Amino acid sequence: MWQLRETTRAVLADDGGAILDERTGRWTHLTPTAAAAVMLLLSGTTEHQAAEQYAVRYGISLERAATDVRTVADALTARGLAATEANSWDCPRRWGLWR
Repeated sequence: MWQLRETTRAVLADDGGAILDERTGRWTHLTPTAAAAVMLLLSGTTEHQAAEQYAVRYGISLERAATDVRTVADALTARGLAATEANSWDCPRRWGLWR
């Protein structure tokens, strides 16, 4: 399942969005279509289901939608803002467990 990294904060809307990388303090700005792809990916659906919903939303072929959704997912993953595994780069936070 694709998800944003724990150290990111997303502000997503129909007219675009941005993702803050708290480690670096840098923002990644998203076009409206990229923000829509992120919202669909984060909704808990599979990537295929996200692409289907994206295709319907924008009136494009499923093949084109799948390419668009995959491109956004890959770009954010390459920037270290997202991954397909829940703990692929972050250790679980254990604050408060040590006394």
